[in-house]
Amino acid sequence: MKKLSALLFILIAIAGRAQISVNNLLTENRINPIGIDNLQPCFSWQLASGERNVMQSAYEINVTEGKTTMWSSGKILSDSSVHVAYKGSALESAKKYQWKIRVWDAGNKASSWSEPAYFQTGLLNASDWKAKWIMPGYIEDTVMRPSPLFRKEFSSNKKIISAIAYITAHGLYEASINGKRISDAYLTPGWTSYKTRLQYQVYDVTTLINNGNNAIGVMLGNGWYRGIIGFSDNINIYGKDIALLCQVNIQYADGSIQTITSDDSWKSSTGEIRYAEIYNGETIDARMNKTGWTMPGFNDADWSGVTIGNFTFDNLIATDNEPVRKHETFKPVRIITTPKGEKVIDFGQNLVGWVVVKVKGNPGDTIVISHAEVLDKAGNFYTTNLRKAKAQDTYILKGGDEETFEPHFTWHGFQFIKVEGYPGELKPENFTAVALYSDMEPTGNFSSSNALINQLQHNIQWGQRGNFLDVPTDCPQRDERLGWTGDAQVFSRTASFNMNVNSFMAKWLKDVAADQQNGVVPFVIPNVLGAPISSAGWADCSTIIPWNMYLAYGDKKILEAQYSSMKAYVESIRKVAKNDLWNSGFHFGDWLFYRPEDDNDGRAAVTDKYLIAQCFYANSTQLVINAAKVLGKDGDVQIYSNLLLNIKAAFLKEYMTPNGRLVSGTQTAYVLALNFDMLPDSLRAQAAQGLADNIKSYDNHLTTGFLGTPYLCHVLTRFGYTDVAYKLLLQDTYPSWLYPVKMGATTIWERWDGIKPDSTFETPSMNSYNHYSYGAIGDWMYRKMVGIDTYDDGVGYKHIKIQPHIGGGFTKASASLKTYYGTLSNAWSAADNETDMDVEIPANTKATVYIPATDANAVTESGKSLFDDNIKVTATEDGYVVMELGSGKYHFAVKK
Repeated sequence: MKKLSALLFILIAIAGRAQISVNNLLTENRINPIGIDNLQPCFSWQLASGERNVMQSAYEINVTEGKTTMWSSGKILSDSSVHVAYKGSALESAKKYQWKIRVWDAGNKASSWSEPAYFQTGLLNASDWKAKWIMPGYIEDTVMRPSPLFRKEFSSNKKIISAIAYITAHGLYEASINGKRISDAYLTPGWTSYKTRLQYQVYDVTTLINNGNNAIGVMLGNGWYRGIIGFSDNINIYGKDIALLCQVNIQYADGSIQTITSDDSWKSSTGEIRYAEIYNGETIDARMNKTGWTMPGFNDADWSGVTIGNFTFDNLIATDNEPVRKHETFKPVRIITTPKGEKVIDFGQNLVGWVVVKVKGNPGDTIVISHAEVLDKAGNFYTTNLRKAKAQDTYILKGGDEETFEPHFTWHGFQFIKVEGYPGELKPENFTAVALYSDMEPTGNFSSSNALINQLQHNIQWGQRGNFLDVPTDCPQRDERLGWTGDAQVFSRTASFNMNVNSFMAKWLKDVAADQQNGVVPFVIPNVLGAPISSAGWADCSTIIPWNMYLAYGDKKILEAQYSSMKAYVESIRKVAKNDLWNSGFHFGDWLFYRPEDDNDGRAAVTDKYLIAQCFYANSTQLVINAAKVLGKDGDVQIYSNLLLNIKAAFLKEYMTPNGRLVSGTQTAYVLALNFDMLPDSLRAQAAQGLADNIKSYDNHLTTGFLGTPYLCHVLTRFGYTDVAYKLLLQDTYPSWLYPVKMGATTIWERWDGIKPDSTFETPSMNSYNHYSYGAIGDWMYRKMVGIDTYDDGVGYKHIKIQPHIGGGFTKASASLKTYYGTLSNAWSAADNETDMDVEIPANTKATVYIPATDANAVTESGKSLFDDNIKVTATEDGYVVMELGSGKYHFAVKK
């Protein structure tokens, strides 16, 4: 009997250990989203198990609305667990739906039902909006344009089940109910192509509503809508008005619904924000604060009414991406007096956001906070590179008790602030820098045995944080801050590792499509710079980013949404091409390439702009072919495959000599030709050798600009020159990735030599110290150095590739990535007598793993022979033992 009990206990333990569970449920890539407008939302989930080789064989989804079943899928035989589309009854506006999932493993064993998740729809039809657009009822100061305040009081005297607010604006808004901010989001409603796409946000405000009297207050700022944007002289891009649209639907326990709407019963005035512009900063006069204006019972007798605006509802869309929120905070690392006598605070990190200031003084005391990225050679405050952006926040004290100031409708790029007018001594505890960026989930980590490379990774991530502020901007500090298409394109794959940018980029790409004209893509998105012109490598954001996002996240929906845009772009080139050559029009070329100041012997790395254009024309055509294959558009596959052959033939005829030399002998020319397969197989090795020789001729320095840099090390590794790639990575003199690091950079610079060796500056008209483009090297570090990648036949890391390239004198390197399936990681260490690899593969995926070894017998896994451990070895090639693995954690060791 005891033996039987022991056996039963063991069997129960084994069964429990093998049990899979389901967690991390996402709807439309978000946790329990509120306010979605996709009628077929996509669900994702993760499998959890302590076992290896866990695969899903089937799933069942149940979706309900209250007691009504909207979709009971039944058992569906599929291993899909990411981006599974809803296929139930039609969803309705402003409804809350709950869903749960259970799965079966490869042995047909079912999991328990997951904990429920939910999603709530937005207002799906224009007729669902009962609110009216309202504008200030007073005559505005058209010069300073103080921020308008809108308020409304209402009563609620029954038991509330839910209260949901729907808000948007022409401009930016902050809303409060009964004195409490309704959200921790900033700079709402965000920046889109407002004429056709204006986002509204949805908030659950149930807990903010009192039983009795209530008040709602909303403050507006100029923002992108009518503020100064697109360089200093552009204003009122989308309109001169500033307006609010607000609706709160309150559902009571008795089944009744009360709707509070913006209408002519609201009141308007101005308050303490006397001026707010993105480039110039914000002025707050605390003496003009209307204390309690968002509370019930406030006396608004001297407030003005409102004006009803006749604006469309047809451009209103739900918000699919993450809001801008506050993140890291920084205290001063030093407080100094410069040689000029300026009082300056150094926060130790170039960041994007603002400074929260605490102060106690007299009424009318005025503090001016100026922002800068660097100090000049003499150690003085330097703002010349901000061009016409004033980047100043001005605070006027009310006096009395300690006061706290921070902006609302602006932001700055800075490491240093200059403080003027502060009453008393500057103390660290009174100044806190706050980082502000879109609330994307951090997903990627990278580390190595080289401290400078680790700082480079730090700089890459902080460049992304600072410039992914609702749109992917070029820079956060000067009078620009625009969604430059080329910058976003070159950095997109790196960005997808460091953070989950799936929804962020999907939103921005919809604006790309919205602002295209006859397929032509503007320089910046949203477009505020006039008629669009397609510049090679910039306009290609329309094809490259959708494909990169598909590879990174496995979300076919982004290709479906962008396919017309991708195709239209290629067709716009074909329309102007002559004999399949794109050799006309304006192009930025290989922007900010290497060029010596005293270039007497032609060392400047000038690449023919039309050669570049032809390469990108071919690549975008290839990406349309790729997307067409995924979407089952066989006719387009044939059409564009034929076009691609003609484009490449035209390239060879125009830009390559019979002996295989390119007309431009630069690194960028060879990198693009090789990366985009412009050359016949027989000439590629020769071209790769030419690239390596060119790098050697520059004493192992790169000379590439924005367009060549992302692919440089990838091409070197592909053609067997990983050693050269490592020499470039580790080069620390100008031009190189590590030169700015050694000069003290904490973000990626716009120029290779933004600060010169003698501590003087590059041309201030184009010299940002927070500009992520050159940070695209991160992609090589993650996918080649550590070796974490995805195969095209299992995008989104369903079929994983792990192939590290060890070299450069590194003794270790590691990376981890939160995929939609779970955590994927690889960490290698290289010693004189042994190489180790620790690999983690998430459940419901498979991996092809390359272990650096020439003989499988020299490799052990967790101390066992590969053959004893039933690991499937498939090949030994090019210095690797290749194997197929299922999910789980593995430790490989290779004895030398």
